[in-house]
Amino acid sequence: MKAVGCVRQIDKLGRLVIPSYIRKSLDLEKGIDFVEFFTDGDSIIIKKYRPACVFCKSDEKLTTFKEQMICETCLEELKKDGISLSSAED
Repeated sequence: MKAVGCVRQIDKLGRLVIPSYIRKSLDLEKGIDFVEFFTDGDSIIIKKYRPACVFCKSDEKLTTFKEQMICETCLEELKKDGISLSSAED
């Protein structure tokens, strides 16, 4: 983890501004990209959100099934195992 030496105050509505140089370094576009929040002890980790397969974490050729992302490879494995995913959407 890289320290950037930046301190920000959380506003009265609970918002936190991510400095522009950090947004640029992570290629985050305002109004388009999403971030995920994680906690580890007393630390908050903010990570650029990238949809990924719920099983293997691949981010290629994803399909949505019951609000979960599944990659094409895992979907084929599930079909081989006889699991019906007839309501999978592209």
